[in-house]
Amino acid sequence: MSDDQIISLLTEIRDLQKQHVENYKNALQNQRESIEFQKSFVARQRKLVFLVIVIVIVTFTVMAFLPQFLGHR
Repeated sequence: MSDDQIISLLTEIRDLQKQHVENYKNALQNQRESIEFQKSFVARQRKLVFLVIVIVIVTFTVMAFLPQFLGHR
């Protein structure tokens, strides 16, 4: 191989490595964004579950005491 071919090959390898690093950085950024999205989704899901639990407790409490209130009239 001539020196020009070696230099060309090494240049191509360098360029491919730079591209690989950029792609890797992009993949890491996408993963960070995905993790943040999942965290916000879990937070909303927890709030929804808490709200449903409160509604169920209030409903059962009303159902338990409703006959007593209606019976005293």
